[in-house]
Amino acid sequence: MTAPRTGREVHLTSRPDGMPTPQDFALVQRALPALDDGQVLVRNLVMSVDPYMRGRMNDVPSYVPPFQLDQVLDGGAVGEVVESRSDSLSTGDVVLHGFGWRDYAVGAASGFRRVDAAAAPLSAYLGVLGMPGLTAYAGLLEVAVMKECDVVFVSGAAGAVGSMVGQIARLKGAARVIGSAGTAAKVDHVLGLGFDAAFDYKQGSVRRQLRAAAPDGIDVYFDNVGGDHLEAAIGSLRLHGRVALCGAISAYNETHAPPGPRNLALAIGKRLTLRGFIVNDHNHLRRTFLEEVGGWLRDGRLRWEETTVHGLENAPSAFIGLLHGENTGKMVVDLSGGSA
Repeated sequence: MTAPRTGREVHLTSRPDGMPTPQDFALVQRALPALDDGQVLVRNLVMSVDPYMRGRMNDVPSYVPPFQLDQVLDGGAVGEVVESRSDSLSTGDVVLHGFGWRDYAVGAASGFRRVDAAAAPLSAYLGVLGMPGLTAYAGLLEVAVMKECDVVFVSGAAGAVGSMVGQIARLKGAARVIGSAGTAAKVDHVLGLGFDAAFDYKQGSVRRQLRAAAPDGIDVYFDNVGGDHLEAAIGSLRLHGRVALCGAISAYNETHAPPGPRNLALAIGKRLTLRGFIVNDHNHLRRTFLEEVGGWLRDGRLRWEETTVHGLENAPSAFIGLLHGENTGKMVVDLSGGSA
């Protein structure tokens, strides 16, 4: 195809106060720069929206710099090289990179990693074989140090990370795997993935529902939610229980600081380990993760789901929908049907 001269991109126009709204975003047409030596031009085919992006919309210090106002957002994407001035990538190569939220990405070839388009759907490299998959794998096995015969509780169990955590726990020999989700349909989905028990956290006390699902307690809690889920898990954890603190989506859109768990002092007597983690700290596991999870996918022992929104112009609504829990599995935006 002829290399385009312009491309569309999504900008953050205001910092959300609470839940983001469509008015916090703008779709902007931009001229694409000519390539320098060592650079490539990539047409994005699919992009990711992820919960961590909400934190980057606040102008506060964090482990990753905040998004800048009136500048293009970024995030995971997979696309096809349409022009190259690099010896390492050629026209037609399919690549994974961090320049999402735009139709076309320009950058140094070193910022793009070639993927096998024949081995899996492209969106898999943003989900089950990508950052969410590695998050689940590393968080459960290296951070929470799950062992055979552990009882494992996963919040946000119908999401991209949570659904993987529960299945990996089952495949690694957990005695019992319990998940929470936000609708009856999602509870059914989680049970269909092989969880031993699941409950709708909107239908009653998380503490009581978790106690009913695990009357003898739990050994591992993988936390995607925070809030009442973390408090309930602390109450149910047995001696030397472990918590992988991955996310706290229940608090991402709060306008006031939420209270901490009221029963945190239990962590002392129970000798609990509560450990926060960032997936990039566990890149040394990537090869093992891809080999093991890839094998489970090939032989059908691990399932993955997606919720797909079409068109770059709908990326903000996809992101807002993610925060409202409208997704089952990974939320992705298909960009393959349009061009600038």
